[in-house]
Amino acid sequence: MVEISRFLLGKYLVTQKGSELTSGMIVETEAYEGAIDRASHAYNYRRTPRTEVMYARGGVLYVYMCYGLHYLTNVVTNTSGVPHAVLIRAIQPDEGLDIILARLNKQSQKRCTAGPALVSKAMGIDKQMNKLSLSGNTVYIEDRGIKINKSKIVSTTRIGVDYAGVHANWKYRFYVAGNAFVSRY
Repeated sequence: MVEISRFLLGKYLVTQKGSELTSGMIVETEAYEGAIDRASHAYNYRRTPRTEVMYARGGVLYVYMCYGLHYLTNVVTNTSGVPHAVLIRAIQPDEGLDIILARLNKQSQKRCTAGPALVSKAMGIDKQMNKLSLSGNTVYIEDRGIKINKSKIVSTTRIGVDYAGVHANWKYRFYVAGNAFVSRY
């Protein structure tokens, strides 16, 4: 899942909702190592109706509501029964910018998708897309041949997981250095 978290940088998150096509290059991710990671919803093999999707075979979405306000988009990344996931923290908008800005109620694209809640809202991802396969037509990840040089990938601690003790210090957050859409430096 750490490798996948890095690998996703430069890939495109794409949504097709009716006639509305939106996409953005993934520029920031965070990895969550399931049962052994106190920052993971599946820490200590916790299984709830919300986390059950994390135990699915990789390649599906794990969408959940954070603080009762915002949806966050994760990619389940391991074999069935191993609850690893990668949070999509930021994207650089590409296609459907007018749709993205309307969904966000913004006039400018400046940092409009710099954070995981903004990513989900901009892309039209909500709870109804939880458990959706990323090999379908509604939400998918596309490789457009962009390769991020390893020297441009920053590895640092995750954001907002101070409660996880020593696991909060794991350098499982990855982002493209210098990209204006990264959520927080």
